[in-house]
Amino acid sequence: MKKLMLLGALALTILAQPTFADEKPIKIGIEAAYPPFASKAADGSIVGFDYDIGNALCEEMKVKCTWVEQEFDGLIPALKVRKIDAILSSMSITDDRKKSVDFSNKYYNTPARLVMKAGTEVSANLVELKGKKIGVQRGSIHDRFATEVLTPLGAQIMPYSSQNEIYLDVAAGRLDGTLADATLLQDGFLNTDAGKGYAFAGPAFTDAKYFGDGIGIAVRKGDKADLDKINAAIVAIRANGKYKQIEDKYFNFDIYGE
Repeated sequence: MKKLMLLGALALTILAQPTFADEKPIKIGIEAAYPPFASKAADGSIVGFDYDIGNALCEEMKVKCTWVEQEFDGLIPALKVRKIDAILSSMSITDDRKKSVDFSNKYYNTPARLVMKAGTEVSANLVELKGKKIGVQRGSIHDRFATEVLTPLGAQIMPYSSQNEIYLDVAAGRLDGTLADATLLQDGFLNTDAGKGYAFAGPAFTDAKYFGDGIGIAVRKGDKADLDKINAAIVAIRANGKYKQIEDKYFNFDIYGE
């Protein structure tokens, strides 16, 4: 009888353990127009570094992920109205954004760069940008930097809803260049047929006032419970090799940074 009671108690304990299905799914917002970080495969599925990192983090946290596609400038509003629970979409950790959301620790860090016609000379003081049309993604840190720093120098800043639209207009000659994340520009444009004849121009931009302290995952203000779980999961996948496995799939350098 005691043995039966012990087995029964053990069975109840096992049943009581949380499982993937028992956990409330985390709805993660992402813009799938930012290769190699997030884009659409031929079958319509999302692929990319951000997507793989998000799935690895959810696996580590033992929760189910559901992905919600959203244009980049609508991600923070969607988070605030609880359409999503987190943003994992190459969002830079900046003081301005910290007023609206809380951020995890970084999960990667790269500088911003300009891409223009190969051979275009742009000095450190950027005076050569006067009169140039520079495309930026609306609502991004690059939009803010370009508006506040490049506009006073005489550059014409042209906001777009997605970086892919910018590439089309750069290739068609309707823009003189674009400002965005260096890795994004390398893999999403310069390494493609459309990017032939273009190259990085000018200095790398790393001013923390605009470009923050790396790329993090955003959650609603005060959501410490989820934030602690995400930070612990980032540490775990860095330690167990999963991060490196995903990194090597997309890059031949250390994207995490110092």
